[in-house]
Amino acid sequence: MELHNLKKVEGSDHSGKRVGRGLGSGMGKTSTRGQKGAGARSGGAINPGFEGGQTPLYRRLPKRGFKNINHKDYAIINVEDIAKAIEVLGNGDISLETLMEIGMIKDPKDGLKVLGDGEIKLSADQKFKVTAKKFTSSAAEKIAQAGGEAILEK
Repeated sequence: MELHNLKKVEGSDHSGKRVGRGLGSGMGKTSTRGQKGAGARSGGAINPGFEGGQTPLYRRLPKRGFKNINHKDYAIINVEDIAKAIEVLGNGDISLETLMEIGMIKDPKDGLKVLGDGEIKLSADQKFKVTAKKFTSSAAEKIAQAGGEAILEK
């Protein structure tokens, strides 16, 4: 299959509606827009939220919540990804910077958070350190069980 011999699927190609081309077409004169009113005018269409003058839903419901200016958004990685990173790097020092170097994390955000999904399966003598801003309790536990050290970054 090559681009120059692709064909359209049967029935997928429709010609556009030809309006305003005579009374016999059934779509002449007013071009399917009706007689008068906003819909017949150019640029005339009511916005999707308009409810005919009734107080709209977005005005009837109360305001809720706020945006916390101190909210931290962390780059997230799982315990199973740490094992993959150690295989790629060869050494056992894992941090936000090293994960960005190997392309496992694209956006550093406000730091690294390690979650506890998966397992770390390494040889018993292999030691490693994981430096992050936050660890879940299960992640810290799994890192310790695998012979690693979870270091909290300031």
